Amino acid sequence: MISSQTNETVRLVGALQKKADLRREKGLFVVEGKRLAAEAPPERIVRLFMTEAFSATSEGKAMSLRGRTELVSESVMLKMSDTKTPQGVLALVSMPEGESPFKPDAPLLFLEHIQDPGNVGTLFRTAEAAGAGGILMDEETADPFSPKVIRSTMGAIFRVPFKVCRDIPGEIAALKKNGYRIFAAHLEAEESFDSAVYPARCVVMLGNEGNGLSAETAALADARLRIPMEGKTESLNVSVAGALLLYEAYRQRRAGQAP
Repeated sequence: MISSQTNETVRLVGALQKKADLRREKGLFVVEGKRLAAEAPPERIVRLFMTEAFSATSEGKAMSLRGRTELVSESVMLKMSDTKTPQGVLALVSMPEGESPFKPDAPLLFLEHIQDPGNVGTLFRTAEAAGAGGILMDEETADPFSPKVIRSTMGAIFRVPFKVCRDIPGEIAALKKNGYRIFAAHLEAEESFDSAVYPARCVVMLGNEGNGLSAETAALADARLRIPMEGKTESLNVSVAGALLLYEAYRQRRAGQAP
C-alpha cells in the first residue's frame, strides 16, 4: 500500500491533475470516481488506485480486474484527487494514439475559445446524445483532458471522437471540400436556427462565452444562424446554444428532412 504523500507516483498523479503541458508530455491523464473509472477503456488504463475500503467492496473487486491496481491510504487518495470527497478510486489513463475517425455523415461541432470546462464537458455529452459525429476545437478551448472537463463529460470523452485544430481555415476548407456545410452561431445573424436545413454533413461552430466567434472564424461559415430570444437576454449559455442547434439537426435527421 502507498501511504506516503511524497511518493513519486503520488506526486506525478497530482501534477497531472494540474498541468496540461505535463499531460501532453506524458500522454496521460487522470479520471476519478467509480463511473469514470468503469467507463475508461481497459486497454488504456495504465494503473488503478483504490483505497482499502473501496477495494473490499463488490464494485472495487470488479474494478480491480480492469487493470493493474495499487492500494493507497485515504490521505494519499485525497492528495491525488482533484475533488474534496474522493470516491476511493481513480485511474491513470493513456491518451488515445492518433486521431479517432469522426462518425460519417453526421454533424460535427466546432468550438472556438470555449473557456469554461463545464461548458466543454456538457457539449461532449450533448454531442453524443444528439448523434454528432465528433468535435473539433481550437487550441484556446479548455483542455479536454483536464479534470473538470473529464468529470463534466460523464464518460462521453471516451465515446465522442475529437480533434484539436491548429489550422482552423485549413480544417474548415478541407471539410467544405468533403461536402460539409458550415453554420456559425452568431448574434448578428438574420436566419433563425430552426429555419435552416441541416444536411447530414454539416458543422456547427460555437464561439467564446463572452465574445462569440472571432470575425475571422465566422467569415469561414456558409451561413450564420441566430437563436431568437425575448426579454432583455442578450445571449444564451454556449452549451445551451450548442444543444439547440445540434438537436434541431438531430430532429431533422429523425424526421427524414436532412438532405
